[in-house]
Amino acid sequence: MHATPDQAAADAQALDLLMPLQFFYLREGRLVPPVEFIDGSVMPEPYARLLVHQSDMTPNLRDFHRSEISLVVLDHEVSTDYLMRAVVLNDADDNPVEFGAIGIRLEVFNESLRKQIVGAAGPLGGLLEQHRFPHSSSPKAYFRVNADQYISEQLQCPIGTVLYGRCNALLAKDGLTFADIVEILPPQRSNG
Repeated sequence: MHATPDQAAADAQALDLLMPLQFFYLREGRLVPPVEFIDGSVMPEPYARLLVHQSDMTPNLRDFHRSEISLVVLDHEVSTDYLMRAVVLNDADDNPVEFGAIGIRLEVFNESLRKQIVGAAGPLGGLLEQHRFPHSSSPKAYFRVNADQYISEQLQCPIGTVLYGRCNALLAKDGLTFADIVEILPPQRSNG
């Protein structure tokens, strides 16, 4: 059975949206678990509060969890002007608050900020906030996914757990996309 043109276009769009995550899955010979794209208006709480906005995730996670957020790099690939990274963000108690993958164009940053980003000095959103780097966040899609073994290990949840996430782009003040991000959250309790 051949894919219909509509299905082929949808598959291509999904690959584009999930590109950073897809990169690391393919590198390890894994398949990305099936993702169901959903409208932000049907995102349940507290995920809607954490994902459906035009802000960086790190400050939102910090405020929601009332904790500083740290970065754990699971895998990375870096060239002169591009960085790909698979990461887990943890709260101060080392509980995972996000699993994700990101592709970052490094040429938009000054040398100091570039070194901190490549050196994994902290989550990108926190570094951008600290350096007051002018940018905007532009979510491209929201999704639901069942945790596969890899995601369940990173987010410390059972395989098959329904999780929510978003595909986001960060734009410089000139409108150039300098980061493509896939962000997946662990099961959440509402923090009020």
